[in-house]
Amino acid sequence: MSPKIVELEELSDRCEKLRSAGKKIVATNGCFDLLHVGHVRYLQAARALGELLVVGLNGDRSVHELKGAGRPITTERDRAEILAALQCVDLATIFPEIRATKFLAAVRPAVYVKGGDYTP
Repeated sequence: MSPKIVELEELSDRCEKLRSAGKKIVATNGCFDLLHVGHVRYLQAARALGELLVVGLNGDRSVHELKGAGRPITTERDRAEILAALQCVDLATIFPEIRATKFLAAVRPAVYVKGGDYTP
């Protein structure tokens, strides 16, 4: 497992240290089930808005609730590893909820980015 993948509990401490060091943290979240070039471009653009990109990944149960039968296609662990392999992603975590509220509370980013297809 990549050292870029951290538990949500550890994420808060890591982000606090980064903020204390003056780093501008950008956060985003999503399912990223079947990662495609549009996702990669979006993540690269998000990373360009700060010094570190932290990605919150919906866990398998929440992806199933959001996307329906037959989803996710790729497991949460595999999706996390794929995201962590991207140069533009500095940290990734899996969260079980449908909404990213706890993830965002842990990260407290300077910038929060969502894709153009997002509907609250």
